[in-house]
Amino acid sequence: MKKTKGTKATRARKQPVPPNVRTGLVPRALERAIMDNLYYVQGRVPRTATRNDWYMAVAYTVRDRVLHRWMQTIETYMGSKDKSVSYLSAEFLIGPQLGSNLISLGIYDEVRQAVARLGQNLDELLDQEEEPGLGNGGLGRLAACFVESLATLEILGVGYGIRYEFGIFDQEIRDGWQVEVTDKWLRLGNPWEVPRPEITFVINFGGHTEHFVDHEGRYRVYWIPSRSVRGVACDIAVPGYRVNTVNLLRLWKAEATESFDLGAFNVGDYYGAVDSKVSSENITKVLYPNDEPIQGKRLRLEQQYFFVSCSLQDMIRVHLRRGHDLKDFHEAYAIQLNDTHPSIAVAEMMRLLVDEYSMDWDAAWNITQNTFAYTNHTLLPEALEKWPLPLFAELLPRHLEIILEINRRFLDEVRANGAADDGRIARLSLIDESGERFVRMANLASVGSHAINGVAALHTELLKQDVMRDFYEVYPKKFLNVTNGVTPRRWLVLSNPLLAELITRKIGDLWIRNMERHIKKIERYADDEDFQNDWRRIKHENKVRLASVIDQRTGVEVDPDSLFDIQVKRIHEYKRQHLNVLHVVTLYNRIKKNPQSHVVPRTVIFAGKAAPSYHTAKLVIKLINSVADVINNDADVAGRLKVVFLPDFNVKNAHAIYPAADLSEQISTAGKEASGTGNMKFAMNGALTIGTLDGANIEIREAVGEENFFLFGLTAEEVKRVKSEGYYPMQYAESNDELREVISLLAGGFFSRGDPNLFKPLVDSLLWQDEYLLFADYRSYIECQERVDKAYRDQEKWTKMSILNVARMGTFSSDRSIREYAEKIWDVKKVKITV
Repeated sequence: MKKTKGTKATRARKQPVPPNVRTGLVPRALERAIMDNLYYVQGRVPRTATRNDWYMAVAYTVRDRVLHRWMQTIETYMGSKDKSVSYLSAEFLIGPQLGSNLISLGIYDEVRQAVARLGQNLDELLDQEEEPGLGNGGLGRLAACFVESLATLEILGVGYGIRYEFGIFDQEIRDGWQVEVTDKWLRLGNPWEVPRPEITFVINFGGHTEHFVDHEGRYRVYWIPSRSVRGVACDIAVPGYRVNTVNLLRLWKAEATESFDLGAFNVGDYYGAVDSKVSSENITKVLYPNDEPIQGKRLRLEQQYFFVSCSLQDMIRVHLRRGHDLKDFHEAYAIQLNDTHPSIAVAEMMRLLVDEYSMDWDAAWNITQNTFAYTNHTLLPEALEKWPLPLFAELLPRHLEIILEINRRFLDEVRANGAADDGRIARLSLIDESGERFVRMANLASVGSHAINGVAALHTELLKQDVMRDFYEVYPKKFLNVTNGVTPRRWLVLSNPLLAELITRKIGDLWIRNMERHIKKIERYADDEDFQNDWRRIKHENKVRLASVIDQRTGVEVDPDSLFDIQVKRIHEYKRQHLNVLHVVTLYNRIKKNPQSHVVPRTVIFAGKAAPSYHTAKLVIKLINSVADVINNDADVAGRLKVVFLPDFNVKNAHAIYPAADLSEQISTAGKEASGTGNMKFAMNGALTIGTLDGANIEIREAVGEENFFLFGLTAEEVKRVKSEGYYPMQYAESNDELREVISLLAGGFFSRGDPNLFKPLVDSLLWQDEYLLFADYRSYIECQERVDKAYRDQEKWTKMSILNVARMGTFSSDRSIREYAEKIWDVKKVKITV
């Protein structure tokens, strides 16, 4: 039968529709988009393009697809009455964005194919990306996990923070010492950032206030500042995993209100012409400036107020633009204060509502309290921020007046309820009057919030019993626990793709979106021989990868067949990296005494940064490197013990570290760590934990089973008792031969080229104070490490323990944490975004 030809229109409809170069997700569309961005954004042709040009072209291609969803999220939000979350944090350690965005969009393999067709290697392009210098440690990484989980759970939210130009610092090791180097993470540009120069707010500092009664007979206060800076918004889109929701990370950059004084320039004052620009931009130059000098304290307080004021003004702007009434602000926003850094928000919200929008005090206070919630992240009293009152008065005179008024009303309420004596009143007060007067920021956050949460079960109980006992007894209903969590998308799917693929082959991929419900299904394979063999093979490949990184970065060759014993975290005495060193030296001494002994070969790996002004922590880094230098060059222990300090610990390095660990060191003094999240990342990647009953270790041990956790050391209650009864560390050193020998080597200069003075401050501190009870826990720690050796010899048993650790870690996903915040504190629901 003869076929008839269709019309031109019919034939056109039958033609395949070419994929959209901006939004298409197939390799052909992605390839075309990459070339377009290489040509038209980077201004390069392939033969002249550098690796960074190719990276930028790929990043812009992926960003287009994220923005497509982001625009729809904004459209939905602006046209709705849905409540959203604002997460205020001084840091967001977001890590490299390309890999995580590929996973969220579900186009990892498609982009790999597209770049391969263009002659490029995706792994090399991923490695090209700079680590964003927007955070330092667990606090910032938690904030990043939370913003990603908010989007994955389809809860509308914004993370508000600071766009640091130079981050904290890059860490180099020279002659064993930490050296801080400027982190120029923005030098090649940031393709993920969308500058918003039209979204700016003026932020005032200093000056004085004037009080008056307005024409309506209302008492008013007018703040006349002495200087102002401008805050400019810079946005980064944060997509959820395999959903259309894309949330926002809005970071504030400081600029001068007038960046160039032409008059000064014309009279030859060239430095004066740009003085305002330099002083204003200093506010967002560096994360956590050294606050030992008063100038550093002033800069930190300026930073905190700057980003908080910008953020609150931005929320009010959006709220009014959505057509809502300001009296309903608390019904549209849930604001979470991530530790005390943003707690000045309580006073700033009151200033904005009362001074700028003429709201009466009681109505403004009702909105403020019902909007804010406060997360406490520390049990260390010195970490609860306090600002010298004269500095506060000089920098924020109006806010001090507001804080004093909040304090007066709060203490009057406490007295009226008959719940306090003079001692309690003094402890509850927002002003520390015990000596030099200070403004207590944790107290301000507690009074101004409707909820106060700890970040692990023990931490929350210790807050109630000790650090914030007075507040708990006055406001018991405010307190609750939300244990921290980490996102499995970055910390398993992205950083450990081989293990993620093995798990998915066995149980499907639903665990990636809902780890709490589905990851437990792999427990049925814990005794399966083939599964165990695959598990061990993957662990070994990850160890080979880390060994290569260590060799490249330090020149130290390590054996992937050895037990990888890893402690990576901020260097601090309470985290007890030096207790780990005591064990290393004990092992060294044992091998030297008995060279023929059969020991489990072990590679002990450290990483972490010390605060620039924290001299003891920097000395601990020097100690680790000095011990490593001796041990790694001693033929008697070759093949049996190696020590490595891997410099510049950050998210990129962590991608190689967590998947390679056999043993996770979580050895802080019980009662000192709020939660920890490194412990979760290690266990989620199959490392077994050696640790104390501290922070989230307790809940991890309960989840994975005590038989799959190496426990040692005093409990928090025992620590308290030992100290109250009188703790004499010298007695522990004298009564334990191995400990005495270790201290003798450290004190005698064995690890310091004969210099007995180098580590004397550290040794003397341990012998005479030992604030964090290393000596009290030493024997228990050494015996526990012996149990680790015994278990590791039985690889079948060890592998089963590793599998069970991963299978039982579902509750430590940040998705579970966010669900709890949403239900217990924020009262927000998910909002479906349709593209």
